[in-house]
Amino acid sequence: MRLDRHDPRIWAIAFGLVATLSGCQSKSGASDVLDPSAIAAPAGQASSPAAPAQQASSPTQGSPTQGSPTQGSPTQGTTTVGGPTSVAAAQANLTLGSGPTKVAMLLPLSAPGSTGENGRKMYDGARLAMVDLGDKLLTLTIQDTRGDSAYAKDLAVKAITSGAARVIIGPSELAATQHLAKLSGSKRPPVLALADNFAGGPGVYSVRLSEADSAAAGAAAIASKGAKKFVLMVPAGTDGSAIESRVANALSIYGAALAVTLPYSVADGAKVVSDMGSLVDAPDAVVVASGDGSPAPVLAALKAKGIPGKAVTLIGTDRWLERPMDPLYEGTYIATLDQSETGPIADRFKATYNYQPDMNVAYAYDMVALSAGIASSVGPDGFSKQVLENASGFRGSTGLFRFRADGSSQRSMPFFKVEKGQLKLVEKSISGF
Repeated sequence: MRLDRHDPRIWAIAFGLVATLSGCQSKSGASDVLDPSAIAAPAGQASSPAAPAQQASSPTQGSPTQGSPTQGSPTQGTTTVGGPTSVAAAQANLTLGSGPTKVAMLLPLSAPGSTGENGRKMYDGARLAMVDLGDKLLTLTIQDTRGDSAYAKDLAVKAITSGAARVIIGPSELAATQHLAKLSGSKRPPVLALADNFAGGPGVYSVRLSEADSAAAGAAAIASKGAKKFVLMVPAGTDGSAIESRVANALSIYGAALAVTLPYSVADGAKVVSDMGSLVDAPDAVVVASGDGSPAPVLAALKAKGIPGKAVTLIGTDRWLERPMDPLYEGTYIATLDQSETGPIADRFKATYNYQPDMNVAYAYDMVALSAGIASSVGPDGFSKQVLENASGFRGSTGLFRFRADGSSQRSMPFFKVEKGQLKLVEKSISGF
């Protein structure tokens, strides 16, 4: 079934903040679909007129219902067959929408290889969100970072200091994003960073699923079944404290706890497992984070000890899945986003752009939709910590998520078990918060 802009599920994505703004909350802790005109501003903050849902269905700039192609229109013929928009077409349409809220978006449109391809997928996701929700609410200016971290940093700093943009979406370059997280300034616009494996920082929010989030959600899912004593293994030399903190907090919800956190290196897989045996008597579960490396040496040593097995559950993370599925993964539980499930935008995106959306598309769509929702319900001045860090979170095409004060994100996601080299769905939605 294809969704159109009249479908309330699309509006649900943009207006996931209504639980905080209106005081109306669903049983799951995230908002249900509400009429945007019913959304009130937070106490003490002036409210701008809310945009009625019907507004998005009228022909606007970039709308595919218009008779002739316009700037930003998905029907403009700018996509390749079965692939994202071309570099030339993307660079020719870098301003979308005509709304009063100005948003800057930084994407690696002309970067070589998969980096550029992913950037153009995010561009297509942003375009669809503008057609669905943002044309009359946002003016979205997209800049090409070329995949160059130094250049991306300069563009981001310029966007932050110009005073024009109310929010910055991107960049996707990790080094540039880490630099932004070190900048001071209480009045700067928030940054919704699209970089992989970014931990977050004050006012610089990590959009993508992190290993800490995946580990916490997986541990929480097993703890909810009655497991109490957990061991966490983290790669030596990485900031394991973030993962440790998130896992410990998630376990505490279910009365479970970390018995010990053990760093390991590729060369000492057997040693860290031996250390675990001497430090912890009969753990219920072991969580293994992998960082940029392979968990295989530790998994081999655990397997030699009968883990996973009937007595001890093994929990992996989404970072494992960046590598080919290893036979050592068998029997492991992993919490991660379903790469094939992009919520209510999937069918519409495929019909419009002639290729299947992935998580790059979904992340970009959600951030533009979220910006449109805030602009409509609160106005251009609504991009505050109070709104962005509300505890109820937001519901997007990637599921339920929320931003924390430290810039990290928390997500609800499916829970899988590795069986015969494949991810088998165990639970459709779990979270570590």
